[in-house]
Amino acid sequence: MSYVEVPGAKVPIRMWTDPASVEDVAMQQLRNVSTLPWIRGLAVMPDVHFGKGATVGSVIAMQGAVCPAAVGVDIGCGMSAVRTSLTANDLPGDLSRLRSKIEQAIPVGRGMHDETVDPGRLHGFPTSGWDDFWGRFDGIAEAVRFRQERATKQMGTLGSGNHMIEFCLDSDGSVWLMLHSGSRNIGKELAEHHIGIAQKLPHNQGIVDRDLAVFVSDTPQMAAYRNDLYWAQEYAKYNRAIMMGLFKDVVRKEFKKAKPVFEQEISCHHNYVAEERYDGADLLVTRKGAIRAGSGEYGIIPGSMGTSSYIVKGLGNEKAFNSASHGAGRRMSRNAAKRRFTVRDLEEQTRGVECRKDSGVLDEIPAAYKPIEQVMEQQRDLVEVVAKLKQVICIKG
Repeated sequence: MSYVEVPGAKVPIRMWTDPASVEDVAMQQLRNVSTLPWIRGLAVMPDVHFGKGATVGSVIAMQGAVCPAAVGVDIGCGMSAVRTSLTANDLPGDLSRLRSKIEQAIPVGRGMHDETVDPGRLHGFPTSGWDDFWGRFDGIAEAVRFRQERATKQMGTLGSGNHMIEFCLDSDGSVWLMLHSGSRNIGKELAEHHIGIAQKLPHNQGIVDRDLAVFVSDTPQMAAYRNDLYWAQEYAKYNRAIMMGLFKDVVRKEFKKAKPVFEQEISCHHNYVAEERYDGADLLVTRKGAIRAGSGEYGIIPGSMGTSSYIVKGLGNEKAFNSASHGAGRRMSRNAAKRRFTVRDLEEQTRGVECRKDSGVLDEIPAAYKPIEQVMEQQRDLVEVVAKLKQVICIKG
């Protein structure tokens, strides 16, 4: 489908989904965003749903301002994937050992490494810039600097919720490694710190929703936020790169005879801010639950723990600010999913996948998400599919 335009206060709301299918609270959030004085455009992806502060699946283009709640608290959250030379024929009948080895190598949930991971020991890890990155830690908000040890030990860890590590097969039987994570606790604390500051600024007192408080250009608060935002986005990118390095190490050891080769890694943020130019104007584009899909750019759109995921190439649709969905998108809240489904439902919906099948991940049951095929159909003018993946192992925190 192409987009549907819904009237907004200062800009139209361009929606790559049926507006009638979007819950009322999410529509109200979108209308609220359209009232902001600095807004220049708003695009809504087919995985749209209600989010804390701002709608998940929204792309907000503003001039001279940025809304920290519209980035979200998991700054830089995103996906990484890599195709390998392994095929389905290389896999053992029982995948439980492989899952266990991955879980031993990469801490999940609130876990962290006992010692900071040395990226120099990871095969092919791009270490240039690593020392400079950590050297900038002293420049981030003083309020969170006491978290340095935790931040270093959480580097290369998964987290919980919808974060995952997957071992997948594509339609040709090739093995892919895929994972989803962000900036861990340090990103969350930086985000909450700056959201709190933004909400107290005088220019935000008259806005329709205090969660949409913004920083404006040429102010010390904006400079401080952008400094910390870009640092946290980098942390998230390194976090995924280290996890992928650890993941590859496990695969090398477990498939020693096959001598696996790994192709170029694909990596994309889906909670972040980028400086981009549209219609002759320099804008700050916030993607919360959306990936950049510029012409020819590779991206990753995952489903859920029992459904397909997609490697895509962007079509460069400027009406969507060169964006696409970040996944299937939830169709019910975590609490609603826990109330509605049972562990037996989870077992049924993840049949054939080596994964947790207990009440602790019931809120991640596939039926809590929108059908990924429908989401992909709605954004045919945003991306083209390069590969369709189906997980055989899914690790959750």
